[in-house]
Amino acid sequence: MSEQERTFGLWYDFRNPAQWHRPFSRLYREALDQIEWAESIGFGSVWLTEHHFCDDGYTPSPFTLAAAIGERTSTMRIGTNLIVAPLHNPVRLAEDAATVSLLTGGRFDLGLGQGYWAPEFAAFGRNLKHRPSLLEESVALIRSAWSGSAEPFQGKRFSLPSTRITPLPESTPKLLVGAMADPAIERAARIADGFLSTQNAHQQSYLDALGRVGKSASDGEIYAGQWAVIAEDPEREWARIGEHALYQLNNYIAWGAFGPPEDVPQFTDAGQILAAGAFQLWEPATAIDELTALLKDRPQVKDVHFWAQLPGETVDSGSARLELLANKVIPAVRERLAVEVAR
Repeated sequence: MSEQERTFGLWYDFRNPAQWHRPFSRLYREALDQIEWAESIGFGSVWLTEHHFCDDGYTPSPFTLAAAIGERTSTMRIGTNLIVAPLHNPVRLAEDAATVSLLTGGRFDLGLGQGYWAPEFAAFGRNLKHRPSLLEESVALIRSAWSGSAEPFQGKRFSLPSTRITPLPESTPKLLVGAMADPAIERAARIADGFLSTQNAHQQSYLDALGRVGKSASDGEIYAGQWAVIAEDPEREWARIGEHALYQLNNYIAWGAFGPPEDVPQFTDAGQILAAGAFQLWEPATAIDELTALLKDRPQVKDVHFWAQLPGETVDSGSARLELLANKVIPAVRERLAVEVAR
């Protein structure tokens, strides 16, 4: 992969907390404008995530947004990081993903995870304990559907008669899986085309797991979501936006994203987030060093993406950091890596 093929991208959850609320129609419109602009200044991917029944409107419908983004862009890859596969009928996931792929000229990739938030599973009639098998069978069914197969399927969780989906994708999307716990990471290594990593802490576990499941680590693919704030004065920026990060992370903790909520204490202030390493603060020079080191040490990283803005933060506020990233950081990282390759 050349450095121009490796992508830098944006990550969206479309959350709209009550204390910073604006009309959702405006939030979506402004974000679509931002994404179109971001493509024009060099960003190469956009990633969407999913939850349901959240007071802040955390997006429940990433396929709809992916199709809208596809109409506003021409080169960006569009992916999900991630969709909670056990909540869905896998045939419908295959159909929706195929449709978005066709609408976007093959620019769509489907990222899945097994989920963790109990209220979602209860509302969709799924057993939280069945997450691993629901995910694994969903991946198998989606792959079969995209191949054009009409073979019946009989598993632990799904039973389907002979069925063939149409239309098929003209360019088969990558099927990516995200995970944080070791058994789930090994499952991702075994069943997925690539790994969706949260922060960068689990990437080596994924590469090690590839060997255990009979694959080569050199063939692994990592799509790396970053939890970093890049600004000319990152401490000053954090003082301005830290409360948005506090809201974001404490919600994830309360839902059980990092383990049983009763075992994972919430942060009491934004300073604790930095002390725990949950977010990094980088000025441009540090960002260039950190990203160059990451991409040099792990050529399997195919994409690095950043939150476009934190929950409740305005689009204009997030765009200021994106402009800095596009103008000062990404070109310098690409240049350094090109020099390394030439040596």
